[in-house]
Amino acid sequence: MSISIEQRRQHRLMTIEKSLAKRHRKENVFRRLGLMAVITGMTLVAILFASILMRGVPAFWQATFYVDVYFDPEVIELEPKPERESGESQFAFNERYTQWMTRAGLVNWQALIDRAVEDALGEEIEPRQLRDLRALVTSGERYALRDRFVEDPSLLGQTVELKMLASANVDVWIKGNIDRDLPDARQQLSAQTRAWADQLDEQGVIRNAFSTSLFLNTDSRSSLASAGLAGAFMGSLFMMMVVITLSVPLGVSSAIYLEEFAPKNRLTDLIEININNLAAVPSIVFGLLGASIFIGYLRLPLSAPLVGGLVLTLMTLPTIIIATRASLRSIPPSIRQAALGIGASRVQTVFHHVLPLALPGILTGSILGVAQALGETAPLLLIGMNAFVANVPGTPLDQSTALPVQIYLWQGNELRNFFEARTSAAIIVLLGLMLSLNALAIWLRKKFETRW
Repeated sequence: MSISIEQRRQHRLMTIEKSLAKRHRKENVFRRLGLMAVITGMTLVAILFASILMRGVPAFWQATFYVDVYFDPEVIELEPKPERESGESQFAFNERYTQWMTRAGLVNWQALIDRAVEDALGEEIEPRQLRDLRALVTSGERYALRDRFVEDPSLLGQTVELKMLASANVDVWIKGNIDRDLPDARQQLSAQTRAWADQLDEQGVIRNAFSTSLFLNTDSRSSLASAGLAGAFMGSLFMMMVVITLSVPLGVSSAIYLEEFAPKNRLTDLIEININNLAAVPSIVFGLLGASIFIGYLRLPLSAPLVGGLVLTLMTLPTIIIATRASLRSIPPSIRQAALGIGASRVQTVFHHVLPLALPGILTGSILGVAQALGETAPLLLIGMNAFVANVPGTPLDQSTALPVQIYLWQGNELRNFFEARTSAAIIVLLGLMLSLNALAIWLRKKFETRW
């Protein structure tokens, strides 16, 4: 039985409709899977950030004593702070001042803190309870009290309300980061110290205050509550200065030469392949290379930001070169042809026409490369930047650590109840810096895109 033309037409239409419906179903499934992937990724990132914020934000506030401290002249037996006399040489004055500072360091500043806390408790402390009393305030506060008096000797004989950090164990106890039902043998504080901490907390002598010490102090092993990020922050700052000074000019210049001026031959192909391979090399390999060359061969100082910056420069160069070349390739060839057509030289074409148009991409790639270097830890461990350094570095040649390494050191501290939150706070600071660099990259891209 023959099939009419109309039937064949209807059959063809039905086949096409089924095919289109099948393609539309596949497209919808693919779009839904893509949307689910994006939502899943964003959810996981949100969970990560939420967990870090929940743990780290409370660490920005720390248990702090608000007590009246009496600078007792009977305890502080010091003559007035020396001043340079007329006709006195600088050497003689420095010698007198050093002797005065030495005597100031020998003053029993802890006795002033003990008396202030004792007055806040409103009871007389027996000698056998002195150890329990001193467990309330972190040990570094006696040095802070000394420095305050050295800065202002007129405090002698005065009573001043001061803020002093509670010890790390007291901070943990007040915030409830330790189980209060644990037996005394498993508690970090004695029963007497815990009772005094609760009493002072109820009286308002101990309050949660914003922790400036987290930003202004260096790391500390004797006074854990006053440990801060100042040294690590300055170390990272010096390293980033070295990275920006070296990697950005070298990387951009190399990319411009390879993309615009270098002849296309086997040598340049080999260089391009090696650059792409270096971008995929694990960062710890650059640490081994830096330890071998900069420390082993060139004898540069161990744990110095200069060495860390050089290692991170080697790691960042391939990323900047690749990003810069991609930006240069994105410029249409017609720009180059038009510039050459009106008589511009090759150099003028590149620097007057191509480079300004590629600048947003170049800046974005460079800043993202620097931001990646800011968060690196493995290469810095191999050049000794995980050493304990209690001073803020004054130059790139001074010993220092870095923010990622400080996070690594804190997360391994045995007092986990205290440093777990402090580690998350340091991560927040590091993420804040990295997000700021990323925001700067986006702003520069928008600025130069609008301009050109």
